[in-house]
Amino acid sequence: MLTPETLARLAIVGWSDAINLPDDAADYLPARVIIQHRNGYVVHDGENEFTVQPAPRFLKRSLDPTERPAVGDFVLLKPGKPPLIEVLLPRHATLSRAAAGERYQRQLIATNVDSVLVLMGLDGDFNPRRLERYLALIQASGAQCVVVLTKADSHEDIDAVMTDVAEVLPPDIIVHPVNAKDAQSVAVLHRYLGPGRTAVVVGSSGVGKSTLTNTLLGVQRMATNSVRQNDSRGRHTTTFRALIALPQGGCLIDTPGMRELKLTGEEDLQAGQFADIDSLAMQCRFGDCAHQSEPGCAVRAALQSGELDEERFASYQKLRDELQTQASNLEAQLKRKSEAKTPNKALGKRPSEKYSGR
Repeated sequence: MLTPETLARLAIVGWSDAINLPDDAADYLPARVIIQHRNGYVVHDGENEFTVQPAPRFLKRSLDPTERPAVGDFVLLKPGKPPLIEVLLPRHATLSRAAAGERYQRQLIATNVDSVLVLMGLDGDFNPRRLERYLALIQASGAQCVVVLTKADSHEDIDAVMTDVAEVLPPDIIVHPVNAKDAQSVAVLHRYLGPGRTAVVVGSSGVGKSTLTNTLLGVQRMATNSVRQNDSRGRHTTTFRALIALPQGGCLIDTPGMRELKLTGEEDLQAGQFADIDSLAMQCRFGDCAHQSEPGCAVRAALQSGELDEERFASYQKLRDELQTQASNLEAQLKRKSEAKTPNKALGKRPSEKYSGR
């Protein structure tokens, strides 16, 4: 059981009463992972930040990467020089994506997050199709999605952009146009960053993630850079994920720009921003309608009438096909792991027993 003093200290890095501790927690030091490097981790115990190493079992090559500590995790440390991450406490929300490459592997972006701030710049970065992909990943995480349109001060028609965004987003998603350099403008985000709460900032390079972090901090802590004039792309100023405690009492995780957003295979498109398409499909004459040339297809009828946008439906089909592929990859990976854990009974037998039937 942690003392009131320890709990008050840990609250600075987002600790909440909902975190469950093991019975032997008194033998360890609680902390939160704030930076992950190739050769170790940096954690914060509410007073100090310091470097630690993972326990040997976290270094096994056969271990699923999602079972290793990640930025945002609450951990228990075994004292030593250096201290070791001995216990990984249960996560309440995890934002992840499938890693780039042909081999299926899930990559953690951040753990124990309450809100995901999706930043899109109004200087040429805004992309409804990419926003749909972000939404699919976030809805599978269990965290709240908040869309933040940066560089709103440089756009002439915010109302028109808000109309475009409304066509992509479900009605429960909140959108905030802001000037990331203006403390008064970004004050609308404070509600997601109260004591005990953690938000992660995601978006392409150059949208203003580090600028927003600096403004919320009130100091120039994160390095920033300008974008290319020809395509509004950034130069990857942020190169690693970092959790930062904010003056408001909450925590913010800044992340590098993400060029690729692959689905993990656990998303549910029908439960999110494409629920209306699923509702239309339920009205088709045939239950297995492919929405091509079948008679009585409600989806095709909606496309022809203009009720359903062609580009949006094409995006849905692309994400649906990718989701099916990734779900198959995930299932195959889980099957391989299950088979690897099943011991070969013959290995435990004596030679005379193994070959007695010959």
